[in-house]
Amino acid sequence: MTFREALESGKFVVTAEVGPGKGTDVEHLLKDAAIIKDRVDAINVTDLQSSVMRLGSMAFCHLLTDMGIDPVFQLTCRDRNRLALQSDLLSAWVLGIRNVLALTGDHPVLGDHPGAKPVFDLDSVSLLEVIGKLNSGFDMAGNALKGAPDFLAGAVVNPGADNDAALDLQIMKMEKKIEAGAKFFQTQGIYDLDMFEKFMKRVEGFGTKVLGGVILLKSVGMARFMNRNVAGVFVPEPVIQELKKAEDKSEASINIAVRLVKGMKDLCHGVHIMALGWESKIPPVLDAAGL
Repeated sequence: MTFREALESGKFVVTAEVGPGKGTDVEHLLKDAAIIKDRVDAINVTDLQSSVMRLGSMAFCHLLTDMGIDPVFQLTCRDRNRLALQSDLLSAWVLGIRNVLALTGDHPVLGDHPGAKPVFDLDSVSLLEVIGKLNSGFDMAGNALKGAPDFLAGAVVNPGADNDAALDLQIMKMEKKIEAGAKFFQTQGIYDLDMFEKFMKRVEGFGTKVLGGVILLKSVGMARFMNRNVAGVFVPEPVIQELKKAEDKSEASINIAVRLVKGMKDLCHGVHIMALGWESKIPPVLDAAGL
């Protein structure tokens, strides 16, 4: 079953995420993907995450298709103008990639090449519109294509915005993305299920699929770092203390993730698990959560 078929079937879907590294060695990443191949409906491949130069998303997505895995091609507007974005989308389709997650992208100043010139010719909303136009057989300039793709397009949303005004803005952007063609959303990491439930009630009439984000916590330091530096992610102090007191941090991380996944079952349409190199922990999380 493809990712599109899984979403349309109404099942509670599971996606994961792989971040290509800095270099051409992909064997460890392919091994990580193989561990979860039969447990997830799709695997996202990040696109120069955190504005750090890495192996490209499209190439690794193609490797996943060779393994029989349905990838989600993350595509950011940071590094490409509209010509390159459209060309990369057509190239991805020819390589067997069927799902795209449209992102604006972090500014290069945040990454390891801060002097890189940002492009941002389009943003995530206009990129979604471009995907829709390509799907209909035309490029941005109105020129007919000789062969058109049929991408399943998605986007991101942050339910954990820092205040009501920021949350209202996230929901406004979400509506614009739906109007532009987004069929599914993956969220930033969630640790407060009550907050997430309130968010889902506000968007329940939007008629789109939402996959709640679950980031596996590796340490107390990681939790506190995210609280300080990652917008919209807040790990409550009781969760941090649970991790701090645990003799086995890995087991505690799995237990926290299991609670979150179980809690999301009745709130949204699936989960997006960001294991950050702990892909081997995903099967036990899913087993314990009854997936």
